[in-house]
Amino acid sequence: MNTVAVKIPADSIELEGELTIPSTASGIVVFAHGSGSSRFSPRNSFVAQMLHRHGMATLLFDLLTRDEDQDYSTRFDIDLLTRRLIAATAWLRINPVTENLKICYFGASTGAAAALQAAAKMGTGVVAVVSRGGRPDLAETNALSRVLAPTLLIVGSEDHAVIELNEQAYVSLACTKDFAIVPGATHLFEEPGTLKKAAKLAADWFLTYL
Repeated sequence: MNTVAVKIPADSIELEGELTIPSTASGIVVFAHGSGSSRFSPRNSFVAQMLHRHGMATLLFDLLTRDEDQDYSTRFDIDLLTRRLIAATAWLRINPVTENLKICYFGASTGAAAALQAAAKMGTGVVAVVSRGGRPDLAETNALSRVLAPTLLIVGSEDHAVIELNEQAYVSLACTKDFAIVPGATHLFEEPGTLKKAAKLAADWFLTYL
């Protein structure tokens, strides 16, 4: 398994990332982190490590530059985050190392809205989406109904406000879908064992459609 630092062109800038590809990978999961986070998110890194053990490649990258991330409003600019995610997807498709890998999205918090919005635009170009503690309700109007990729929404049982928001979004999804609630977990899945359960749910979902 090989991990390399990469730079992804997007608009007029370059976004930094980490690309990990197990030797037997047939698919790659692109991570869209939440507001105030980065490619170094410990939770996303934990999930990525489990995906590696199941033979999946991953791309963890910064959706925003360091300067952009200082602007609170930019963190919630879902259209901007979506464009960055689509740019990363386009880069994977022309990279000789990744061009033949099927693409999945894993989004957390605001990144989940960007993942679903990007999936709506990409059509069958994305094979599966997982949201962990996500805000799919922040996706643009009608985006959820246009998602074709099978989508799993994962929420902690103690994240009450976000459960309700996910339930509302779930109704709007017209694709193959499922809703999983992890017992005892709050928004960041910091409770012992809860993040592992979420990661296992995500791995199983991706493997089903890869």
